Amino acid sequence: MTKFQQSFDQKVWQVVASIPSGQVMGYGEVARAAGFPRYSRMVSGAMSRSPEPLPWYRVVRSDRTLAFEAGSEEYREQAQLLKQEGVRFEGNKIIEQPRGDNLDEILWGPQ
Repeated sequence: MTKFQQSFDQKVWQVVASIPSGQVMGYGEVARAAGFPRYSRMVSGAMSRSPEPLPWYRVVRSDRTLAFEAGSEEYREQAQLLKQEGVRFEGNKIIEQPRGDNLDEILWGPQ
């Protein structure tokens, strides 16, 4: 593993681990928050390499749909976990998120 990949992975893990319960982020949002705005396609790979469990289900597509094919076991699991946290859906799309802590403040401290 290269130093770049190690750095990228660790920053992605930090961001994903910091997503508050009941909220979601898109892959691009995770990449930007980690400091790598052009690397959204690498986020899922970084998440899969995490040595610790991450709240993977809080990471969704930019259009606020779930990351897996509708009807798949993974899709059902992601939807169930999000619903347990209070995330609401209209069809396949997340329509509302409970507002809690400011993610920027969680990651970077008060501005």
